[in-house]
Amino acid sequence: MFTVSEMIKTSSSAAITEDAELIKCIETCLVCAHACVSCADACVGEADPRPLGRCITLDLDCADICQTTWRLLARQHTPEVAVLARQLDLCAFVCRLCAEECERHASMHEHCRVCAETCRWCEQACGALLAKLPARDEQSRMRH
Repeated sequence: MFTVSEMIKTSSSAAITEDAELIKCIETCLVCAHACVSCADACVGEADPRPLGRCITLDLDCADICQTTWRLLARQHTPEVAVLARQLDLCAFVCRLCAEECERHASMHEHCRVCAETCRWCEQACGALLAKLPARDEQSRMRH
């Protein structure tokens, strides 16, 4: 089985930033997407899921955004850094919203507690990678 780091190292293109930061963010987005889908599923399965409606919606939104984020980050051949920057910012934002909502239910639902922690972890990873993205002039040099 291939891991994220093995695949990144096989790329003939230069990574957008340090491999460790990129790999951590991709892996975190993968885990967060899984946690959010699992949390939404568990919320739907609760005896009365109505009070968890916003949580379910944010879980599913967050899962979709995290999945899109890791997919964009995995494409290392001439990445559009401006797009990556906006996507990382969006991912961190949605992870924060999802974490806040899950934290409201964490004392009653263990799946919400786990999801909130995972979303906070992903929010931090996206923010850290965003801070290390190259500036636009560096991006144009990467393409040539």
